[in-house]
Amino acid sequence: MNENSKYIYFDHSATTPVLPDVVKVIDDCFTTYYGNASEPHSPGIKAGEILEHSREIIGKSLGANSKEIIFTGGGTESDNLAIIGAAEAYKKKGNHIITSEIEHPAVHMPLKKLSRCGFKITYIPVDRFGMVDPSDIQKSITSKTILVTIMHANNIVGTIQPIGEIGKILKEHDIVFHTDAVQTFTNIKTDVNKLNIDLLSLSGHKIYGPKGVGALYIRKGTRIMPQILGGGHERGIRSGTENIPGIAGLAKAAEIGQRNLSDKTIKVTKMRDYLISGVLSKIDDVKLNGHPSERLPGNCNFSFKYIEGESIVLKLDYAGIAASSGSACSSSSSKPSHTLVAMGLSNEEAHGSLRITLGFENTKEEIDYFLEVIQKIISDLRRISPLCKNKVN
Repeated sequence: MNENSKYIYFDHSATTPVLPDVVKVIDDCFTTYYGNASEPHSPGIKAGEILEHSREIIGKSLGANSKEIIFTGGGTESDNLAIIGAAEAYKKKGNHIITSEIEHPAVHMPLKKLSRCGFKITYIPVDRFGMVDPSDIQKSITSKTILVTIMHANNIVGTIQPIGEIGKILKEHDIVFHTDAVQTFTNIKTDVNKLNIDLLSLSGHKIYGPKGVGALYIRKGTRIMPQILGGGHERGIRSGTENIPGIAGLAKAAEIGQRNLSDKTIKVTKMRDYLISGVLSKIDDVKLNGHPSERLPGNCNFSFKYIEGESIVLKLDYAGIAASSGSACSSSSSKPSHTLVAMGLSNEEAHGSLRITLGFENTKEEIDYFLEVIQKIISDLRRISPLCKNKVN
């Protein structure tokens, strides 16, 4: 452990700590404002007011109307509702959907389900930086295309996609456009109207809010078939008694996240670049994955030759630092990251990857400690690596 015995958290793309002000709002909803928002009595009315105020906060943060916000159980549910819901709503118009090769499993899995139901899925490749070319989407559009789903920024390498350009193309063709903005919401400015987005997914636990709650932006006029049926909550699009504590916590986290967004982005970006520069200058046989500039403020993804990322993560944990060797959402898989493979990395390079994702609460001192520790870890692991020994021989 480091000398101060303070555990350092560098895995913000996986989840974030819940802010104290968010905890306070959640606690109030559990203990004081605990009514069912569907009931007409005073506790229910107060819960309903919290629900609608939260909807207004999320809508405002996206440049949207509050009536265009539907609350869900998280980013995965939002993705599923958007993709399957839109596909079912527009299936009489066509059966073709376009996506990228590097989407999150919460997008790829519902698309696989739809492919078994007669829908045709086109997977757009990415370049070596993990970037989608809008012209590839343009070329893939057919008379049967009803939906395009491209993530706003990749959760593994942090590359920010040209969503504005893609949205403009799709608006001209009157095609529904969905983006998974789980990684970008409150990290970079996101305006659904400027970007021509019709459906947008977001999650609470990625923005210093609670787990188990998310939201889906649905542009007025965009049709969605409900996937959870019941009492007709959320205008009949997502039934189930609203999770008022979670929703209020999500809204509070979003409200805080939007404050001084530009200043926080600049601060985290400077720390990111300092860390990247330190790793590349102090360690041999390492490469940065993802776009050099069009990337999330806190994302650093490296491939270290001759060793496995999982071993690095375990060594870092012992030293008091949390990091990731890939996507926490599919960490049970021993397969290399599909994102890195799609970018052209070999299986060996993908297995040797390490993802560091910073938050606004991280400090330069923490990064300095990491840079000191990571050099020794890489040196020690390479010393016992058969791959490194083969290189020497």
